[in-house]
Amino acid sequence: MEPRTPNPTPEEGEQRRRRLQILGLNTSDPEAKFDRVARLAGRFAQAPLAMVNFINDERQMFRGMYTPPSGDDGGGSEGIAFDLSNLPEVAREAPIDYGFCPHVVADKSQLALDDVFDYPRFKGNPLVNEMGVRSYLGTPLLDHTGVILGTVCVADMRPRQWSSDHMESMQSLASTLLSEFQLRDSLLAQQQEMFAIFDGAPFPIMLTEGPDHVLRYANAKQGAAFGRVQQLSKGRQVLPGLDSVGVFKAMDRALSSGQTATLGEARIASYDFEEPQVFTFTCTPVRLSPTAPVSGVLTVAMNITGQAPSGSEQKLAADLTSQFERIGQGWPAAGQDGENGASLR
Repeated sequence: MEPRTPNPTPEEGEQRRRRLQILGLNTSDPEAKFDRVARLAGRFAQAPLAMVNFINDERQMFRGMYTPPSGDDGGGSEGIAFDLSNLPEVAREAPIDYGFCPHVVADKSQLALDDVFDYPRFKGNPLVNEMGVRSYLGTPLLDHTGVILGTVCVADMRPRQWSSDHMESMQSLASTLLSEFQLRDSLLAQQQEMFAIFDGAPFPIMLTEGPDHVLRYANAKQGAAFGRVQQLSKGRQVLPGLDSVGVFKAMDRALSSGQTATLGEARIASYDFEEPQVFTFTCTPVRLSPTAPVSGVLTVAMNITGQAPSGSEQKLAADLTSQFERIGQGWPAAGQDGENGASLR
């Protein structure tokens, strides 16, 4: 039977996007754990392209990817390794209509294409035209709550028959990631307990994620001073006052450099005072887990109206981050996967 055109309901797409945001997976940032799973899939299937692909309602994000090095075709494939160098926009991200993974998500079932040319709807797919894909095997990637987050998939540039062993092994690989999603949820629950402590702090605190600075948490003082906004909204869009004085530029620096960034003596109108107030902002980069890349920023604001900056703001931000680091001691030590730095656990 010819596979259907992917057509998930808007509710499913929104649910999946929100779930990916909660788990810290709604970006295309590579992650060592997912690259390892992709490598295992590629080597077992002897395929020159393998991916762990997370899919929201707008795009596909290849947080795990494997293409064999030159001279290593994945362990015996007669095809050749994909060259992604001429397709930088596709290397870790693709539009929602690109390739076959969206069909797997929409159909909620494994999809095996021995020869793409046997399916007219797939024959003209950009993945075929631009990269020469001729065969594909994709498996739904479910989390422990039953939400399909994306796929684990392999592809080749030659027609080939996918065996039952290939299909079962791909399902097993996808299942190995269930524990990763469970751990993330567990640590997020512990973070919420820490946030409950921050709720009563007498200074504004917020935690954001990704280059869009999606708001994961803001304490009561943050809302009282700069405006209450919806969780998981994009910071720049919903907090224009902070953007206008350069707070988000400081957050950009912290996110990109992995180093604490500060903004001193920013004069801004706040909702809890009649006159504009002078604040310092300390932006500390954080990780969602020890083996993950820097993914967020913890921003602490201090009202210093009428007084000189003392430097205590940076120490306070460091103390807050260290409290996060004490959560989830069951995680492997930072750096186990070749990555260093403090982590938000």
